[in-house]
Amino acid sequence: MTDRILVLNTGSSSIKYELIEVASHARAARGLVERIGEEEGRLTHHVDGGQAYERRQPFPGHADGLAAMLKAFADAGPDLDPVAVGHRVVHGGTRFTEAVLVDDGVIAAIEELAPLAPLHNPVNVAGIRVARDAFPGVPQVAVFDTAFHRTLPPEAYTYAVPAEWGVRRFGFHGTSCAYVSERAAALLGRPLAETNLIVLHLGNGASATAVAGGRSVDTSMGLTPLEGLVMGTRSGDVDPALPGYLARVHGLDAHATEEALSRRAGLLALAGSGDMREARRRVAGGDARARLALDVYVRRIRKYVGAYHAVLGRVDAVVFTGGVGEHDRATRAETMAGLEGFGIELDAARNEAGSSAERVVSAAGSRTAVLVVPTDEEWEIARQAVALL
Repeated sequence: MTDRILVLNTGSSSIKYELIEVASHARAARGLVERIGEEEGRLTHHVDGGQAYERRQPFPGHADGLAAMLKAFADAGPDLDPVAVGHRVVHGGTRFTEAVLVDDGVIAAIEELAPLAPLHNPVNVAGIRVARDAFPGVPQVAVFDTAFHRTLPPEAYTYAVPAEWGVRRFGFHGTSCAYVSERAAALLGRPLAETNLIVLHLGNGASATAVAGGRSVDTSMGLTPLEGLVMGTRSGDVDPALPGYLARVHGLDAHATEEALSRRAGLLALAGSGDMREARRRVAGGDARARLALDVYVRRIRKYVGAYHAVLGRVDAVVFTGGVGEHDRATRAETMAGLEGFGIELDAARNEAGSSAERVVSAAGSRTAVLVVPTDEEWEIARQAVALL
């Protein structure tokens, strides 16, 4: 009997997928359907040990994207016979604090939480619906980004606002944090339960999380994924009075402000591009605007590292993960610069060395280790699905 789990990570314009053999921790296949809803979409499908299969065509909706994925498996293999389909869902609110089997009630509840993650939950549900149609009778498992942060203490998740508003901090990137924390402890050679970490998940979305003994005790994202660090197109922390000011001075309503802070802010607003690679290219070309953008970006991260050092009391490692955290050596160097007083010393040669492996990039005498741990949300989703089943 197969032990393969099909993992679907459905985004607003993409479907990232992997077929994972759980017992061997191997990828039988992986791929990406991107530019869904655009004039020209692209599917790239990789089979373990085989050549890449690629198709360029329009994908009007997520159902079309998943149909193309199924055709890629049929044309290029391997046999697609999963025992379950695992789905990444961004917001579980207070209802979902662990992985769950999907039924109609779960779908309805995820849809009800859409106002808390309007860019993510609706498309997550779209992926679940399409997969249920494609794989009738196969268990569907929802794994929630917010679930890892269920251990936040009240003083960390409570906002100082009227209680009747019913709002609180939830935190995100939890699936990534769960995986990275386990791997970081292994890299340090310590039990996770005895390890204090600051996890910096830096990608288009970005967050910082204080992890004490494998438990999230503070995190930068809040009620929604908008709070916290500067991101590709999201502002992160701003003055709470900003929406009122924009309404009075620029006539922007709440929806327009939220859209701007989510889609037109962050690096995009400051550097002219939300892509860190392009921002770095502009800095190299002497663009002062892009240089300021990266200075703001790095300063925000550094502030959170200092704050979470105070929360944890002792930090065994600062862990970089996510697309930027894993690959942008300049961001790691700039973020850690000036933190020697916290016992953090980067080794320039280790940091500059190109590698896709888990590794230590701190100096030999650094009291606090600095690690790079490539995240693997798909494996974590598969692991949680198997544990549930």
